[in-house]
Amino acid sequence: MSAQPDHHTPARRAAFVLNPTKVDVSVLRARVAAQESRGGWAASQWFETSGDDDGRAAAQDAAATQPDLIVIVGGDGTLRAAADVLAGTRIPIGLVPAGTGNLFARELRLPINNLTAAVETAFAGETRLVDLGHAVLVRADGSEERRAFLVMAGIGLDAHMAAHTNQRLKKRIGWLAYSDPIARSILGNKQFDMVYQLDDAPEIALRAHTVIVGNSGSLTAGLLLIPDATVDDGLLDAVVLRPRGGGGWTNIGYRLTFNRLLHRTGFGRFVGRITPQARAIRYAQAKQMRVRFEEEQEIQLDGDPNGSVVSVTLTVEPGALGMRVRTPRRRGRGRGQGRAVAAGAAR
Repeated sequence: MSAQPDHHTPARRAAFVLNPTKVDVSVLRARVAAQESRGGWAASQWFETSGDDDGRAAAQDAAATQPDLIVIVGGDGTLRAAADVLAGTRIPIGLVPAGTGNLFARELRLPINNLTAAVETAFAGETRLVDLGHAVLVRADGSEERRAFLVMAGIGLDAHMAAHTNQRLKKRIGWLAYSDPIARSILGNKQFDMVYQLDDAPEIALRAHTVIVGNSGSLTAGLLLIPDATVDDGLLDAVVLRPRGGGGWTNIGYRLTFNRLLHRTGFGRFVGRITPQARAIRYAQAKQMRVRFEEEQEIQLDGDPNGSVVSVTLTVEPGALGMRVRTPRRRGRGRGQGRAVAAGAAR
């Protein structure tokens, strides 16, 4: 009698990229093992970041094993570094938030401070296609570096915060540690000259205090900085802060405080239409943005300082990553759902 063909399908397998300083690894492994057993997954493989690796090498090693899912355990910085490697691989990415701000996780409405729910979402959630930002940084010596970002690229106050915040204090009290550099920057009100270009439009010169280009629009503490920024619209959104004094900062403060109300409710949108725009804030949207400066300026990407630049070109790669998100109770296209494919989608 001839042998029967084996129709057994190999179990799916995940690979974990984790910053071991951000999570209790033994507890994480227990949660993962429980989810593997529940969903019929094979044992996951584990790749840790280190002092010499911000996540890129670990992500490369994980992708080389050809898993069905890669789960990033860490903050926005670890996710950004891994995304730089994983873009275009078509491997779904789960995220277990373990950073200070976790801005991208909040934008995707992933579970925060709930390890069990985060692991479950990574394994069993839907896969939502999201955009990835790319930055070409030009240094004063003419050298260029290419970097990716998922949340925001910032110059001025934003970059100063990333570079000069006390890291020990940040670990202890989170986003409140930014209060000192913010206060010093506002009191000093140091501004710089810049020239920017949106897509193929003419260049515009202006003087600014802060420039932030976002793929996502929300900050910590629920502040909505860039109202129209969406992670899956194929566009980058920018905000330029250019206060001329204390009154300008007051206008900016009011705007940030009420942005979420003004843009997320019908009544708020009506009020926004009839309210004059604050002169201290300018918004823009494009697929590509070029910015150059009269003098070197610090730049941050997703909260990580990236030195000083004389110019930067920012572009967006639509649908570059497939991120695991919670499965909505009712399906349909809407803000917060975006382009999605079925849970467990393979490459």
